[in-house]
Amino acid sequence: MAMTQPEFDVLIIGAGLSGIGVARYLKTRCPDQRFAILESKPRIGGTWDLFRYPGIRSDSDMHTMGYAFKPWTNARAIADGGAILNYIRETAEENHLTQMIRFDHQVKSATWSSAEQIWRLEVLHDGGIRSLTCRFLFSCAGYYRHHEGYLPEWPGYEDYQGQLVHPQFWPEDLDYSGKKIIVIGSGATAVTLTPTLAQKAAHVWQVQRSPTYVVSRPGEDEFANRLRRWLPEKLAYPITRWRTIFGSAKRRKRMVANLEGTRKMLIGAVAKELPPDYDWKTHFVPRYLPGQQRICAVPDGDMFRTLSEGKASMVTGEIRRFTPTGVEMTDGTHLEADLIITATGLVMESLGGLEIVVDGQAVDRSKLLIYKGFMYSNLPNLVYFTGYTNASWTLKVDLVADYACRLLRFMQRKGHTQVVPAANEADVANVNSALKFISGYVVRAAHRLPKHGKAWPWIHEQDYFWDRKTLKRGRIDDGTLQFSRGTPVRLPAAQIAEGSDQVAAE
Repeated sequence: MAMTQPEFDVLIIGAGLSGIGVARYLKTRCPDQRFAILESKPRIGGTWDLFRYPGIRSDSDMHTMGYAFKPWTNARAIADGGAILNYIRETAEENHLTQMIRFDHQVKSATWSSAEQIWRLEVLHDGGIRSLTCRFLFSCAGYYRHHEGYLPEWPGYEDYQGQLVHPQFWPEDLDYSGKKIIVIGSGATAVTLTPTLAQKAAHVWQVQRSPTYVVSRPGEDEFANRLRRWLPEKLAYPITRWRTIFGSAKRRKRMVANLEGTRKMLIGAVAKELPPDYDWKTHFVPRYLPGQQRICAVPDGDMFRTLSEGKASMVTGEIRRFTPTGVEMTDGTHLEADLIITATGLVMESLGGLEIVVDGQAVDRSKLLIYKGFMYSNLPNLVYFTGYTNASWTLKVDLVADYACRLLRFMQRKGHTQVVPAANEADVANVNSALKFISGYVVRAAHRLPKHGKAWPWIHEQDYFWDRKTLKRGRIDDGTLQFSRGTPVRLPAAQIAEGSDQVAAE
């Protein structure tokens, strides 16, 4: 079998928080690997460059949202988007990664050939399509569509005569001073926008269909800041990081053991943050149990303080229709606004929406099985990087990046050029369709995303310590991964895209 020499050993898709972190691991752990980073936008940063609405921030603490290898030195643990973007840029510059990024390179499709042992990528650049080849593909494209935000269909939406804005596409020149504003939504974006906009707006109404768990957290970690005054950064940071990891795990364990108790505690904490006569039962008592959706964290109670001061109001209920001057609720209430912000969520996507072909077979991504939370069934030489829903994103990315480097070194040592998480027809048919996480953006996209199986290794939990055991100390050759120097891959029939007339390469 004559293998084609690719242009790169590894291509990384995405130059955001994940992509830059993964590139640093690859450069330091596998220095002999030739790689590049493909970024669809003209700038570094991913999510933290895309979202530019007022107050944009992380609701995870930066001592775990930051990389394991680079201390977070800002006094703010719940940091604003600008500080996070600077952190990513700093990491890229310190590790000489910026020159390895190919900006304005949007990957449209990826085709694997076992005969050649390469991925051939079709990339849109400068208005034309060019081809790039690599041995291994690392997808750091995130979990949602950057070019599209979710927007429900409301009667009368086109009738509204004021300004409409989706936070994913915030206009840089938008002046909201002195305006009456409606923010539609109940998630992290909405509870960030409401107190921020209220500082300049005439008034802000946050309109939500149903309540979300909202918890106040200190914007600064006093323990971390004190420790940094006494110890070097490289020592203080891991101490704070592990303290936060263990503390979060302990809280999650208590929550799972007593969901009703956790529910009462979260709701009770909200009641204490608001005036005695505030109707918190209507606006802050969710219909679901803790853990089924991400809990919104607000730094130093800014959301509750804004509501207490009367600068913003909560409105809970269904929107009947948009009107020329605002929105009408199903209870007859009419809210007038100069500006309506639809903080209604993301559109989830897998592998950045890539069209994938494996040995002549077009892949149906919705029928793929998730392998241990970082590979997909029957896709050769591909690792994807996503984070946790119940903890900081980068905790998982760090673990998978470390594993990916172990995998590359193992294959090099053994003389393998191809690795496939092999799933058969029975595995693919044994899908677990139950959703533990019921946020709207997950439920809406569940039918077209890769699935969990019902048995190991096609299942994975949102558990950092389990992943740490599996990825850092688990065997590479675990019996599911099939290593070779080019064995053709035949997909189970269910994973072949409908209407595809392609057949497996011989």
